[in-house]
Amino acid sequence: MLRKYFYRLENLLVWARNQLTEKQFIFLSSVLVGISAALAVILLKTFAHYVFYFATYINGILKLSFINSILPIVGILLTVVVVKKILGGTIEKGTSQILYAVAKKAGIIDKKQMYAQIVTSSLTVGLGGSAGLESPIVITGAAFGSNYAQRYRLSYKDRTLLIGCGVAAGIGAAFNAPIAGVLFAIEVLLVDVSISAFTPIMIAAATGALVAEIALNEDILLTFKQQQTFNYHNIPFYIVLGLFTGFIAVYYSRNFQRVEHFFGRLKLSPYRKALFGASILAVIIFIFPTLFGEGYESIKTLSESDPGQLLENTLFGGLRDNKFALIGFVGLTMMMKVFATGITLGSGGNGGNFAPSLFLGSYCGFFFSSLLNITGLTKLPVSNFTMVGMAGILSGLFHAPLTAIFLIAEITGGYNLMIPLMIVSSISYAVSKRFEKHSMDVKHLAKKGHVFTSNKDTNILNTLETTQIIQTDYLTVTEGENLEKLVDLISHSNQVIFAVVNKENELRGIVHFNDIREIIFSNFKVKYTKVIEVMTQPKELIAPTDSMETVMNKFEVSKMAFLPVIKDGKYFGFISKAQALEAYRSKLKSMVFE
Repeated sequence: MLRKYFYRLENLLVWARNQLTEKQFIFLSSVLVGISAALAVILLKTFAHYVFYFATYINGILKLSFINSILPIVGILLTVVVVKKILGGTIEKGTSQILYAVAKKAGIIDKKQMYAQIVTSSLTVGLGGSAGLESPIVITGAAFGSNYAQRYRLSYKDRTLLIGCGVAAGIGAAFNAPIAGVLFAIEVLLVDVSISAFTPIMIAAATGALVAEIALNEDILLTFKQQQTFNYHNIPFYIVLGLFTGFIAVYYSRNFQRVEHFFGRLKLSPYRKALFGASILAVIIFIFPTLFGEGYESIKTLSESDPGQLLENTLFGGLRDNKFALIGFVGLTMMMKVFATGITLGSGGNGGNFAPSLFLGSYCGFFFSSLLNITGLTKLPVSNFTMVGMAGILSGLFHAPLTAIFLIAEITGGYNLMIPLMIVSSISYAVSKRFEKHSMDVKHLAKKGHVFTSNKDTNILNTLETTQIIQTDYLTVTEGENLEKLVDLISHSNQVIFAVVNKENELRGIVHFNDIREIIFSNFKVKYTKVIEVMTQPKELIAPTDSMETVMNKFEVSKMAFLPVIKDGKYFGFISKAQALEAYRSKLKSMVFE
């Protein structure tokens, strides 16, 4: 029955593809991609929500966090089993893979990402892994957009646009925040921001938010109803909060990377690594139960009038009404979050850092304001600082101040906190950017030269592989030979440039035909002039690992038409600027008309 329904839908879309204009079909497609992303959100959020309440119910009976510790172990192990047995042994994590797909794969995202992220993240996070569902949701939405575009043979430009639609719809549905979804797609993933691209992305985000709002219970979404009035006298404290969240964002980013590297270097089988990491996570969650799952419920608790509820059913339950104990617990939980999330993902679980950034931000805001209040120096609105802190960490970690501002404004149900949101987000972003050039999700891409930017020329260059443009069949000469050998090579080839090498094939210099044009017409000079006398040193050298953007920058700086390539210290070949530009034009043509 279901297959028959999809067959009819397929026929309808084929008919629409032929009947509608290109723009109209894109609008229709953005709606369908938005619905698909919203369904993924509904599935993931509902599962995670009810598992959390099941764990809370059992924990209320046991009076200790036993179930909270056991479930994450089960979840991470099951995730590894699914990856090994069903998904071919590997799964890509984090939104950086979307950037990589756009920059290096012409917007092609593997079909399995349409279901792999849903299955694995629901097991990991749904069963208590300390990570978020938003990154898997975003990847799933992007995969829907990419594969939909491939199915109906849309161009690279439209394929990238529908990837942005899937991303915007995922965030819009996850938080009932369509504006934040649009900004996230543009600001974080840097999708084409032309006017024509805005409309489909907005349609998709609105569609995703609407479907999720209709289908999901309000308790499942991260929303806040309580909000205290903004007092401009507190602006100095918001400035300090911006600095505080900025430094905490740097702390989180660097330690998360350290934990990832630690697990990456472990010489253990996937199952042993999962058991090892999950066991450590179990201990952490046993001590700090609020690190269980996404943690959105504890964020809501912090913003309410009785935050002491956090200590109920924990090892510190007897200190429920002790303000110092609560602040200490929140502070320690805040510092441990990065290790809980890093272990969850590093040991084999799947999830993202979006929810952890909101969790960390709320704890930062609460800790900062409560600590100042308890000193008696001032009386700050704790709930406001709790919510604004989320924007600070989100902005600092993802380098996305606009997304942070409007996401918190939307989930708080109004824009009364716009001024403090702008202050904290911008300061946190500036601090984080000062110490971390790239956001935490794209650090490893930046090291490989794969970062996708808003510069279209750079994006196209990033899709080209330097190794495919290197020519290795150039004839060479040695520095001790006279020009007779060189003249003979010139007369029997089309080369205009020659590498001068020694016996170990190390590059000693280069000789360009234009530099010896006058000499070669003198038999005497040809016979008695050595190659070493006319060779020059190259102004720039290319490595096969250099990105094409780097290569073109070196051509620009050197003003040369040919540059030599060095591999492992040896001469390897040449890259011609003309050939590189031809490869660029061919790629541009294929992206427009494919």
